[in-house]
Amino acid sequence: MREESPEPERRGGRRLCRFPLILALLQLLLGVAVTVVAFLQLSLTPSLTTRETPHWAGITMCAVAVLGLVLFCVTSRPDERSFLQFMMKILFFFFCSVGLIVSVLAAAFSGHHYSQSSSFTCERLGPECICTWEPQDPQDPLARRLRFLEVEDCASLTETLPLMQLLQLLLNVLQALLCAAAAFLMWRSRYQGFFSGTQGSSWSKV
Repeated sequence: MREESPEPERRGGRRLCRFPLILALLQLLLGVAVTVVAFLQLSLTPSLTTRETPHWAGITMCAVAVLGLVLFCVTSRPDERSFLQFMMKILFFFFCSVGLIVSVLAAAFSGHHYSQSSSFTCERLGPECICTWEPQDPQDPLARRLRFLEVEDCASLTETLPLMQLLQLLLNVLQALLCAAAAFLMWRSRYQGFFSGTQGSSWSKV
């Protein structure tokens, strides 16, 4: 006896919990969060470099999330019977791999800059804030000094900026884990099924 197909209501309910949707929504949420925090960092001072404000990692993650949502929409068809579906799976796997690399780079940059900014010693000099970091001596004329323009309060560079960079580090680590999970699940759904050599009930008696 062939098993009856699930009712449309039950099938639709399970569809909301399918693989691409949950991960894509989480990726979109994290991508928006990383981008917002990056532009908040730029609001402190425009002197920060693109490595210190990884909005590019957030935008990349948003693009991956949109691709995952499109993949969720096209998976209503039977597996691999649509060229569009096949290409979307390949693209989603590829961009998840790219997102993993980008997120790891952004996390590494954020961690490096956090280790510097957490030990900043800053003083105002006209419209600028001049910062050095330990173990350098602020009075040493040969110590490396960083100039930050358009800073309302130098305390924001020693208090707010390290917190934002630590938040960027955590968010990008989560992004990398989500991309790794999405890439692994996509690979597993296609290539980790192995033929066991037995078909049990499919053999008919002679």
